[in-house]
Amino acid sequence: MSKETLNYTYNRPSALNRESSFENLLLSKFSEIDHQNSPCFFWGRLCNPFELSRCLITLSNIVQSSFNLSPFQLANLKDPIVTAGNQQVRFEGFSHCAGVYARVDILEGGHEGEFMANGTTNVDFNTPLISELGKIKKNDNLVLSVGQKEVGFHKDGNSVIERKVPLPSKWIKGLTTVQHYFSESEKALTLSRIQAVQLFKSIPSGKIKTDYFLIKRGSKYIFSPLKSTNAVCIGGIHRLKLIQSLIPHIQSLIVYPQKELQSATFLLRFDQLNFTFSVSRDYWRGFSGEGAALDALLEDLPDGLIEAFDNYTFTNQIFNPTLLAIEEDIDLTKIEQLASKLSALGLLGFDLTQNGFFYRRLPFKLERILSLNPRLKGVEKLLKEDKVHITKTNGESIEAYVEGSGVKHYVTITKESTKCTCTWYSKNQGERGSCKHILAVKKKAKTN
Repeated sequence: MSKETLNYTYNRPSALNRESSFENLLLSKFSEIDHQNSPCFFWGRLCNPFELSRCLITLSNIVQSSFNLSPFQLANLKDPIVTAGNQQVRFEGFSHCAGVYARVDILEGGHEGEFMANGTTNVDFNTPLISELGKIKKNDNLVLSVGQKEVGFHKDGNSVIERKVPLPSKWIKGLTTVQHYFSESEKALTLSRIQAVQLFKSIPSGKIKTDYFLIKRGSKYIFSPLKSTNAVCIGGIHRLKLIQSLIPHIQSLIVYPQKELQSATFLLRFDQLNFTFSVSRDYWRGFSGEGAALDALLEDLPDGLIEAFDNYTFTNQIFNPTLLAIEEDIDLTKIEQLASKLSALGLLGFDLTQNGFFYRRLPFKLERILSLNPRLKGVEKLLKEDKVHITKTNGESIEAYVEGSGVKHYVTITKESTKCTCTWYSKNQGERGSCKHILAVKKKAKTN
């Protein structure tokens, strides 16, 4: 498999079949990595088929949407990702432009099923399947199979579905960045179903290029173009229309702004089912270009430690910082740095309701993820060519300059701020992660 493309290979298309009064939802899976090469991760009856089917249809719509790509680029469909483990099934995906993220969590009480293996995989979401999901009613019995279970109720067939797509670099970088933003988000507002329905009726029409703000007036919440104290900032508010059809079915809506207002996340709560929907600050840029996790990737972790973590967490299907610190003799103060790097490597997701990370290894080879960050490549080149010069360090601050093309970029790092004289920093002021010069100085300082 080349580095430029992914080759999704499914042994059959996903399908929804009826058998003995049950609707059987078979999701065909494919992963570049699979610990056990198991034919089936999960099989079982779902407790709220109507709400789940509508959530999956919405997820499919998000995966097929874009807010800054051409029709030609849209032709290359990326498949959603499913994680089975710790008594939960999670579906997640991005819009093509990687500015909208969505995840459907089937909670422990939302199924009566069997986890035959733990793992994360791409699954085939095809048009006929989505059409059939739209026919699911509230009283239907729906059985979900992630992979093929060795029973006879699915139609026989030996067809192979193969689809080559360009390497979804925006997806992979976005999937790691959004988890980092989740870890920096706090619950700000909780709305009832009625309040949420009223709120979504106030979404302005058309494509909105300016920021909008979620505010409360009396007992009602509205979206306003005027900023006010403690308002939640939302960029590209027209993207919220993707979830508007779900709002009448929710129990409640919880809003989580990121601490620097670089994303806004909406958690739709159903009965034993959650739908997480997050939008980047700028609809035209998306999560993939933020670089929020780049500092975490500078942390030098031995390959043996990453492998030990992967094996330990895969076995336990949870990320327990205290137990991991004891098992691997790691200082608890370093666990936060470890979690950030492991999330940036695609080994952890973040659950807002639990306010903590969970194990989810993206179904892509680790070298793919590491190769998709041009700023990190720039860091390594600067260090290799000995262009990073630290002129002052005293434990409290660092001063340095980095050689550029006929110019020197001056970097200062203190506890309060980090600055660089390059045009990248001047334009973004650190809002899209550190520039390569700051990252190179930090890495050199760590090794000195």
